[in-house]
Parts: sequence; C-alpha cells; structure tokens
Amino acid sequence: MMKLFKNEDAFTGLEAAIVLIAFVVVAAVFSYVMLNAGFFAAQEAQRTVHTGSQQASSSLEVIGDVYGRTNNTTMSPEKPGCLEWIEFTVGNTAGGTPIDITQMLVTFTSGKDAMVIPFSASASIEGINKTGQDDEEKARDAILAAAKTSDSKGAWGVIMTYNDVGVNATGDPTNRNNLLEPGEQFVLVVAFPREGDGTVLTPNTRFSVNLQPAAGAGYPIKKTVPSTIYKVNRL
Repeated sequence: MMKLFKNEDAFTGLEAAIVLIAFVVVAAVFSYVMLNAGFFAAQEAQRTVHTGSQQASSSLEVIGDVYGRTNNTTMSPEKPGCLEWIEFTVGNTAGGTPIDITQMLVTFTSGKDAMVIPFSASASIEGINKTGQDDEEKARDAILAAAKTSDSKGAWGVIMTYNDVGVNATGDPTNRNNLLEPGEQFVLVVAFPREGDGTVLTPNTRFSVNLQPAAGAGYPIKKTVPSTIYKVNRL
C-alpha cells in the first residue's frame, strides 16, 4: 500500500502572496484616499483665499474729487448755510468685475444719525440712458426733488455716464444696461437727509457716505463740511 506525503511549501507561499497583495491593495486605496483628501483641502483653501480676497477688496473707486453742493450757502442772510448734496464720479478698479449700480446700498452717517439713503430709480434711468447736459440737469433735479419727498431720508442716483460699453438685450444704444463695467464712469448724486427746510450738514460737520456694492467691500467717503459753504465746494 502506497503512502501519500503532503508538501505544503507551495501552499504557504501562495498564502504569503495573497497577504502581500492584500496589503498592497489596501495601501494603494489608503494612499488614493489621502491624496484625494489633500487635493480637496488644497482646492478649498484656494477657493477660500480667492473668496476672501474678493470680499475684502472693492471693485469700486471714486475718480477725481468729491464736490459738495447747495442752494443754501452761508452767504444767505435768511437761513444758516448747509450742504444739500454731493456729486462724484465712480468707476471700476483695475481688474474689477462689473457692478449693477441699481443694487448698490448707500448709507449716510453723521454724528448719531445713520440711515440708508434710497435709490431714485426713475431719475437714474434717465441719467444712465442720456449723456446730454440738459438730461444731466433733469436727472439731478429729479433726484433732489425725490430727496425732499422721501420722508427726509434723502435720495441718490446716476445723472451721467461716460465711456458706455454695454447695452441691454434689445441692442438699442440709447437704452444701456445698469452695469458699471471696466472703462465706464458713472456720475452719482447723493442728496442728504433733511430736517425741516434744511439738511443736517451745517458748517464744520463731519459725515460719511458708504457705497456698498452687491459683491465686495464697501467704499467709504469721509468728509467735513467747510466752514464757509458756497454753491459748489470741493471737499
């Protein structure tokens, strides 16, 4: 009768190979997971940096001087002088994104007074779509009239545009969009809140007007009313 002898050397080697392959597969999967998590973390960090940069920087800037204007100067013997509105030109910063000017929030602060100045849409539509001097005067008068009838909260709007590059969907060049795009300039009027027959901005009063676009940081305009107020004052 023949005897059978069992040799398990090959089986032991196969087990070792299987275990080795299992370790290699697990290590590969673990490495892939770790690398994927690292790439994801790097992308999120990059996105956070870009978002923070956009939120911390403003796409808006004031071009040139800020002018304070009034019809009630300190030279008038009937009433004490006061500043009624300011005019200035805004544009995009270098590399800035287009700004929907109708979505911008304008706030006014002076001493203990702080409020949001409402946007005069009807006057601004005329100011955006027209570029003639007569249209500029009409838009300005409409904003000042709105300031007197807006529950003493003032009013602001656009009275003139320069270097227009955008039109609305109809393609009509006299019907431009509301975007302040790179290269364009909008002339704004901000009429201040009123108290009785005058405004709160008497001589030597400090005030601040903050321009807050829909995206990005706000642009503050901090000025002081001059001691002698003329019809047109460079602040």
